[in-house]
Amino acid sequence: MDYSFNLYNSLASGGVCLALKKSIHATGEMPVILCIGSDLSVGDSLGPVTGTKLKEKLSGLNCYVYGTLAKPITAHEVKYMNEFLKATHPQSPIIAVDAAVGLSGDIGLIKVAKRAMKPGSGANKKLNKVGDVSIMGIVAERSVFNYSLFSATRLNIIYKMSEIISEGIATFIFDRLQNSAEQVSAAAFRSFL
Repeated sequence: MDYSFNLYNSLASGGVCLALKKSIHATGEMPVILCIGSDLSVGDSLGPVTGTKLKEKLSGLNCYVYGTLAKPITAHEVKYMNEFLKATHPQSPIIAVDAAVGLSGDIGLIKVAKRAMKPGSGANKKLNKVGDVSIMGIVAERSVFNYSLFSATRLNIIYKMSEIISEGIATFIFDRLQNSAEQVSAAAFRSFL
């Protein structure tokens, strides 16, 4: 099932968190966040801006975020990410974040889906699917000239979407850490009795 949230909805970050809870089953491993995009084009920078915000929000936690403004995961790197993530984080669910194109009425929507995404589709690139759960921000209208539309994207849209997505993911991670800590405490209490 897909979930959509408008960037002007004040409850959107909570919606992203709830969608992640419904999409990622509780396992022992923390999810890994893969933020895809480039810092060279405003429209393609949703992933790196989100990754940078997540690094700040999750600082000090044992949580992996790949793709920031300082170290973006572009189309070139994404080719190698599936193999790297399978080798490095074999049991962890992967949350992939990327900008996308869509219908003109969909600009400003954040879509969460319980399936992998095909990054680069908006720029007509043929790349492998990545992730177990995808979060896509619709930043421009689909067209034969998608790449030029990415350049015309407003930075304000990218900034607001990245704040909503990073807040939703961070809340999801914090809730998950709290639940696992409570389970460990309960197990320790039961063994003490």
